[in-house]
Amino acid sequence: MDQEDVRWVKSSYSGGSGTECVEVAASAIDIAVRDSKDPHGPRIALRSPTWGDFVTALRQGRLR
Repeated sequence: MDQEDVRWVKSSYSGGSGTECVEVAASAIDIAVRDSKDPHGPRIALRSPTWGDFVTALRQGRLR
């Protein structure tokens, strides 16, 4: 995924104080995640099924 050519969206769970800002971007096969306070900093990219498993685990409270 060329992460400069994608549309980044701030997570609805990001804190309003600006200290907890996560952004995600999606392509056909990858989901990228970055810290919105450092848009040129490190990013991770996950395959869509792996992202789905991660989100499911968060919603079920298995990752805290």
